[in-house]
Amino acid sequence: MLVKKLTLLMTAALVVTGCANLNSTTAPQEKPQELSLERIYKDREFKSERATYFKWLKDGSGYTVLERRKAEVIPAKNKDGEVASDIDALEDKDADSANGISGNDIVFYNPDSSGRKVLVKFEHLIPDGQKEPLSIESYDWSKDGKWLMVFTNGQKVWRSRSRGDFWLLNLETNELMQLGGETPAEAKLMFAKFSPDSSKVAYVQDNNIFVQPVGSNKVTQLTNDGSDIIVNGNFDWVYEEEFSIRDGFRWSPDNKSIAYWQLDTSGVKNFIMINNTDELYPTLTTFPYPKAGEQNSAVKVGVVNLKDKKTRWADLKGDNRDRYIPRISWAGNGQSLLIQDVNRPQNTNKLWIFDWQAGDLTNIYTDKDEAFLEWFYDAKFINNGQDFIWHSERDGWRHLYKVSRDGQRIVDLTPGDYDIVDMLGVSEEKNALFFTASPKDVSQRYLFKATLDGSEPVKRITPEQYAGTNNYYMSEDTSWARHSFSQFAAPNIRQVISVNDHKAIKSLVKNEKLKEQLAQENLPNHEFFQVEARDGVKLDGYIMFPPNMDKTKKYPIIFYVYGEPWGQTVKDSWRGNSYLWDSMMTQKGYIVASVDNRGTRAPKGRDWRKSIYKKLGDITARDQADALDEMAKRWSFIDTDRVGVWGHSGGGTQTLNLLFRHSDKYKVGVAVAAVPDLSLYDTIYQERYSGNPKTDPDSYKNSSALNFADGLEGKLLLIHGTGDDNVHYQGAERLINELIKHNKQFEFMSYPNRSHGIYEGKNTTLHLKTLLRDFFIKNL
Repeated sequence: MLVKKLTLLMTAALVVTGCANLNSTTAPQEKPQELSLERIYKDREFKSERATYFKWLKDGSGYTVLERRKAEVIPAKNKDGEVASDIDALEDKDADSANGISGNDIVFYNPDSSGRKVLVKFEHLIPDGQKEPLSIESYDWSKDGKWLMVFTNGQKVWRSRSRGDFWLLNLETNELMQLGGETPAEAKLMFAKFSPDSSKVAYVQDNNIFVQPVGSNKVTQLTNDGSDIIVNGNFDWVYEEEFSIRDGFRWSPDNKSIAYWQLDTSGVKNFIMINNTDELYPTLTTFPYPKAGEQNSAVKVGVVNLKDKKTRWADLKGDNRDRYIPRISWAGNGQSLLIQDVNRPQNTNKLWIFDWQAGDLTNIYTDKDEAFLEWFYDAKFINNGQDFIWHSERDGWRHLYKVSRDGQRIVDLTPGDYDIVDMLGVSEEKNALFFTASPKDVSQRYLFKATLDGSEPVKRITPEQYAGTNNYYMSEDTSWARHSFSQFAAPNIRQVISVNDHKAIKSLVKNEKLKEQLAQENLPNHEFFQVEARDGVKLDGYIMFPPNMDKTKKYPIIFYVYGEPWGQTVKDSWRGNSYLWDSMMTQKGYIVASVDNRGTRAPKGRDWRKSIYKKLGDITARDQADALDEMAKRWSFIDTDRVGVWGHSGGGTQTLNLLFRHSDKYKVGVAVAAVPDLSLYDTIYQERYSGNPKTDPDSYKNSSALNFADGLEGKLLLIHGTGDDNVHYQGAERLINELIKHNKQFEFMSYPNRSHGIYEGKNTTLHLKTLLRDFFIKNL
């Protein structure tokens, strides 16, 4: 009986204890840690999972990735350059010093992610006399699968790391050799590419084009006039920046010739940047930069025959300094080239077929727009060169067309009142064309399929479960894709899929750790919305609310803006640290929002994008002000006496226009790397949207924020990097003078030698974001 009573008492005690524990879970939890700049930018607590370097093989047999591995002992090489046995390696006198070295293997997988095989061990990428493997910045395979090309030691040219060293690895013998001849110079080559038959490699060095047989040190120079002035197979600053092209030559399909651009920069005025900090005396950086209305480089296209090393030039009529050639494409064979010939105002694109051997030019098609053309794409030839796929806004929407080689037959392959965003792949065998679009929600992106003969309706491939932003990198045969997906408050995932059924095959990036951490944070609620401008045009936006917001109170609001034709801010996609900075500000009691004014790069049709022609800074700022008014009506807790705005680059320019033109609404602004005087920016970009200042002076007068500086009433912080080769520091100084002239007080921060992104140097980003945060807290 006693034992029974003790047992009952113990059981009761356990029950009571259990109840106490259950009750404790409902007790108030510890308040979540607030977001801070240190956590975001210094300690990098919210770093996304790093994606591996993924590359589809051209023959469709699978894909390769880089996989990090640590070796216990690096094998030595014998006198013939072959990797010795493990025993020989252990006896090598240098082996001990190489113990523990790490590097990236290149690993193969079948398309369905099975059949893992190490194709290249990193030990085979260690040059003779060195103990470290090559750092792989990019790599490519020859079409015959016998050679690997590795790009390493990249150096910055203009705004990209496109000059460096190229190495070839023989996959059968593991012999490693550097391109560039018997004694290759360090970091001198650009854009090395295999010929289609894998027998040769062509590259640019010192603004000339060279060709080198694979496996040989024999080098043949194909052009000889390259210099600091004459640029062959490469581009000047403005072409690379505004046409997004770096590589200036194309192998012919028959391996017998190379088509290339030549730019003559003589007469283009130089821009000079001064470096006051790195040396005892200031040093200068000088480069050709054509500002709006000034002289451009002269451009022409030719084809050089490998046999006689003679170039045949396309004799396009007119002044080569007043035209652009943004794209060229071999027209299905090695006999003719398609040249896109764009006039300086960029409202007419003539397509020429160039028979380079006969010297004949035939205009097969012309694209025109009353305002401007933009986003030039390569023509994709199909049907043995009898047709090509073409992007055009000819019916008011950006569609993909099949155009016959003579330009007489034109078929819209993607009909409807919506824009395609990107063409991703073409398969003649499957009669299929793949592209991204979002007909119902311009903040999102989805995969669609069309037919090359237009016989079937366009079909959406992306399942409904992926509501947000989807990006795809497709295999050559379009059967497989690397799929990336994210949402506004959900980090990116990445996986391999089979395209036809969108079935997930292998997960590459999950970001589970980051998602778990974000779930513990006190993050804001957000929503996407639409409001109407005064003339009825619908504007898209997003808004983020402070956690635990009291809707009976008034809250200050901070707008993030861009507003230029080259970007879209209102996207249902993960923005990383930018999202976290915004979330941090909501925790401090601010509403954060962004609105895309008309003209931004949203897939909303030709009229939306072209309506800002010669009206930048005017109608764009008016749209933002209209959106603010409508938002204040919808959300009464927005304090219209405490409205802030900030932006970078074009967003900095928009910030200035809002503070100067609508000072009754916008009280505090931070303009980072802004363009206050549009005449200071480059020819290609600015003349496209604003006309030429020599013939359209009123456009520049009415669009430049500088001319409205006397309207400043609120608090302004200007920020600029003195080493900005894109948006020059010169503009900030012009604006400063104008503000001084009108006795307008403001704050200013320069970042010595930082480029347009203002990120170089220890703690630069942390410092910039701290400055931004503190300015709003102090003044808003």
